[in-house]
Amino acid sequence: MEQNNLKPKSSVEEIQKRFDQDVERFSNLDTGQQTTIDAPLTLELTTSAAATVTPAAVTMLDIGCGAGNYTLKMLEKIPGLDCTLIDLSMPMLQRAHERVSAVTTGNVEILQADILVADLPENHYDIVLAAAVLHHLRADSDWESVFNKIYRSLKPGGSFWISDLISHQPGELNQLFEARYASYLEQLGGAEYRDKVLAYIDAEDSPRSVSYQLDLMKAAGFRYTDILHKNACFAAFGGIK
Repeated sequence: MEQNNLKPKSSVEEIQKRFDQDVERFSNLDTGQQTTIDAPLTLELTTSAAATVTPAAVTMLDIGCGAGNYTLKMLEKIPGLDCTLIDLSMPMLQRAHERVSAVTTGNVEILQADILVADLPENHYDIVLAAAVLHHLRADSDWESVFNKIYRSLKPGGSFWISDLISHQPGELNQLFEARYASYLEQLGGAEYRDKVLAYIDAEDSPRSVSYQLDLMKAAGFRYTDILHKNACFAAFGGIK
């Protein structure tokens, strides 16, 4: 079990409100993901991994889809997918539905829900993507519940790919990488921008380490797990059912 900051965190409703107001920025990969180190690379790696593992995929689930960037990239590799898009923010979902529907001949379903309580069909999806979303989970029981739910929702041979903010153990190592990330943000936008981003991360996020999440995958039953990329406080990784 990993220990995380026990200060009160933003509620689901507060997080939803912030994303409701930021649709335009998240509709543009260059601006919407600039706080994520190596965002274009992890976008490419996770979708390429999914396409490599399940080239004949017909169904995909995008958890925390935002404005649809990951689904759009996935559709470049496997056109015509039936896509299920889940997000807290209805404005984000509406934008994602508009963008995704324009490029796929498959069905596009949107679901406004917290993945913790969302009702997912079992043995249904070939691909599940989760980008910059799972770090909002709190208790160990929540993390375990979501990973087990995603495993059950996948068809045998399907895969689950994560691109996200992560933490590190022990704490000294976490401090090292947090300092590197703070430096990255300062170079990107100056001290004021750095402090703004770090403030909302502190308020909203409770990330876990890659090791913690890979262990959850193995416990859920995933046959294979692997790390695609890791840089400071961000990583891309996944598993195959």
